[in-house]
Order: sequence, then structure tokens, then C-alpha cells
Amino acid sequence: MKSRYIVLVFLATLLFSCTQPQTKETPDATVNKPVPVFHASHEPKKQNAPFSDVVQVGDTYYLSGQIGMDHGVRELVSGGIEAETRQTLENIKAVLAQHDLEMTDVVKAMVVLDDISDFGTFNAIYTQYFPQKPARTTFAAEALARGAKIEIEVIAVKSK
Repeated sequence: MKSRYIVLVFLATLLFSCTQPQTKETPDATVNKPVPVFHASHEPKKQNAPFSDVVQVGDTYYLSGQIGMDHGVRELVSGGIEAETRQTLENIKAVLAQHDLEMTDVVKAMVVLDDISDFGTFNAIYTQYFPQKPARTTFAAEALARGAKIEIEVIAVKSK
């Protein structure tokens, strides 16, 4: 009889020690979920574009692709891949600045070249703008918007 009692106490102890305590409230998983913010462009002539220049989710900023366009005249800069790469990166810098971000806040880049043989020229300029070496994907496509030679999109994270 005593051994049965010990076994029952042992099983009850084991059973209660293996169960999770019940809580009165279960936190809602959506309470802290960041809501995307679709930012309008800082460029007056792009206010009616069918995309946002930046979508912000928490401290992460997703920038739409930029090309080597001089936004003052809405035309590609002349001078080939070198001039377009510099203008593209300056356009990215301007968009970032509108959100109190810098080029050093960029953590990921996607680069699309019109001609993969421009890779070396582009890369030499790119490294001047991104010394932190963000993750990157680079590839070539048959044709880019407006006849551009390069398009770059980036993801940046605001430091706290």
C-alpha cells in the first residue's frame, strides 16, 4: 500500500512538473507588428508615380530602384556607365537623406546592369560609396527603364 502511495505521489509530481503554467492573458502576436509606411517621393515630378520611393517597416527602409537620371530635368545624365553610376548613387543618397539615413546605413543592394561588361567600371565607383560592403546582388538585363545603363535598389536600416 505504501509503495502504491509513493508511486502515485511520484506520478502526480511528474505530471504537474511537466505542464506549463496557465497565464491569464495570452499576448496578441499582432500588437507589436510593424505597419508598412509608403512614403511619397521628395521629387515633385514623381508625386504621381505608380510606386513609392521608400517603404518603411519599423527601422528598415526599402528603396525603389534608382537610375542615373538628373531629376531636375528628368533625363539620364550623359557620359555612359561612369556618369550614370555616380548619378544613380547620388540619387540614392538624396532619397536616404530625406529619411535621415546615410549611405552607411545601407545593408543590401541589388544592381542591374544593362551590359555585364560594365561591371568593373561600375564596381570601382560603387566601392567609393559603400565602404561598409553591404550584401549585394549584381546581374545584367537586356534593357532597363528609359534606356538606363544601370539601376540600383537598396535596403537600409536606421540605427537607434
